Amino acid sequence: MRTATYFFIFLNLSLALFEEPAVYPLPFLATSVLEVLCLLVFLGRLTHFAKVTLHNVFWKDTKNICIMVAILLSLTDLAIYGVLRLYDVRSIRWSRIVRPIFLINFAESRQIRRAFRSIRNTLPEITYVFLLFMFSLLMFSLMALKLFGERNLQTAEGLPYFRNYLEIVFDLYVLVTTANSPDVMMPAFDFSSWYALFFIAFVIINTYIFMSLFLAVVYNNYKKHLKVMPGGACH
Repeated sequence: MRTATYFFIFLNLSLALFEEPAVYPLPFLATSVLEVLCLLVFLGRLTHFAKVTLHNVFWKDTKNICIMVAILLSLTDLAIYGVLRLYDVRSIRWSRIVRPIFLINFAESRQIRRAFRSIRNTLPEITYVFLLFMFSLLMFSLMALKLFGERNLQTAEGLPYFRNYLEIVFDLYVLVTTANSPDVMMPAFDFSSWYALFFIAFVIINTYIFMSLFLAVVYNNYKKHLKVMPGGACH
């Protein structure tokens, strides 16, 4: 039963690869039939669980309620999407975001629920570090606007360089991951090599210090909550 449940959960999650817009597109009829099959299996699994569980216990368990709501939302969304498709009206499958609920809330997924519960308990304690990082990012973005915004610099594509505050915030956020390094700093560096000091300071403070601190806080708090949960002792 556990293997079958995990198989259909995996199949249900994998449908995102084949539904429009898809990586490997399949006909709508094929994906809809597979989804209905998965939902029927989930409904049968839930019905079987209800038969072997006390009535009051079953209805007090929020996991069962979540599964029923997810099944209902998925079927409703599938029906609406199918009707709109018949009339050539473009729409999106908004119920895809509820599919992970099946992975989390079935009784066989106890270890996954423990992990998610630890993450949920960890989030409030890392908020302060995250806010401090965001404050640093916003301040560096403001400094970049003041340094480069009035110098009429342009990117290699001929676009305005660091003249919009929100775009600067996004570009510097990407720079924290080093995904746009060194391209994001080249227009300023070409104007004056001294401007490299600004980006060096930004990378040292935000990428090396804040990201290391953030990772340490997340790891320590997650491990702490994992230890104090029932059956969660770490070795």
